[in-house]
Amino acid sequence: MDLTQLKQPCNVVYSFSLRYHGFMLVLGIETSCDETAVAIVKDGTKIVSNLVYSQVAIHRPYGGVVPEIASRKHIETILPLLEQALHQKNIKLSEIDVIAVTQGPGLVGALLVGICIAKAIAFALNKPLVAINHLEAHLMAIFLEQKPLFPFIGLVVSGGHTNLYLAKDFLEIKQLGQTLDDAAGEAFDKVAHMLGLPYPGGISIEKLAKEGSPNIKFPRPLLNKNNYHFSFSGLKTAVANYLRHHPSFCKADVAASFQQAVVDTLVTKAVQAVKDHLLPRLVVAGGVAANQCLRKKLLAISQKEDIKVYFPSPALCTDNAAMVAALGYHHFKAHNIADFDFDAISRYPVCPFHQKKS
Repeated sequence: MDLTQLKQPCNVVYSFSLRYHGFMLVLGIETSCDETAVAIVKDGTKIVSNLVYSQVAIHRPYGGVVPEIASRKHIETILPLLEQALHQKNIKLSEIDVIAVTQGPGLVGALLVGICIAKAIAFALNKPLVAINHLEAHLMAIFLEQKPLFPFIGLVVSGGHTNLYLAKDFLEIKQLGQTLDDAAGEAFDKVAHMLGLPYPGGISIEKLAKEGSPNIKFPRPLLNKNNYHFSFSGLKTAVANYLRHHPSFCKADVAASFQQAVVDTLVTKAVQAVKDHLLPRLVVAGGVAANQCLRKKLLAISQKEDIKVYFPSPALCTDNAAMVAALGYHHFKAHNIADFDFDAISRYPVCPFHQKKS
């Protein structure tokens, strides 16, 4: 379908009704950072189509995401990606029941690309629109593959965020703690830069760490504090100081030691939250959740402590639109329909507008 030929619908934008076909198709759109993603999910659990255009190669020469470049690339790729997602499963845009789009957190310019196309489709086809929190979506991506019981503790760890949550339901999530400075993924990128490794840093450090030994004693920040917050700025500084005072350092050992310090911190805090809340279920999501060192340590502790740990597959750990569509299904069922005047939000807490009342 040529999306430039969309016609304006009836005058009453909000009086939509779902076409009954025995199931619900939700279109998800995700443009919060440097991945352009479109997905179609059936009934909140079955992925029909899930496409991601990665900008990693574009931003690699700069050592990180350049917001202006990311926004422009989203503009170039979002419509072709949408057409491909529909075409590969022979679905017409008119057959989509609900549009779900990431509202934030993220880069404002990048978010606006996805929001504008989502609003245009919803308005033109008179479809309900839901605005999704990117971090909520990461946490609930697990339901596309597994069915953990509520309530559970959730750890979302990525390039921009490191947060702990208590999830009581799809739409009832309480933030327990967050990073006070750098996120874990951001620290990976910065330490990788110090070591002369390519972007993205998480993948580079994990690969190099396999050749080294974690024999350098880097700090585990905030482990002696009785809270669920994280801090990785001091750890990053400790690595920089070590490199400055040990000019003959072994890159692989530094990578392995830094990675182990991050993993120890994440695991300790997450397990503390599980024990404190007497909830033997932990969901780990976000880009850093694909790290094999983190997975192995959590799985080892889960067997020792009798904790059930859930990880999405690596493809659902990184930014994607399937998680947006999946959560959009639950927001629509709860009648959390967005007005057309909502804006991108670079930072906000989980469930700012529609958290269930206790």
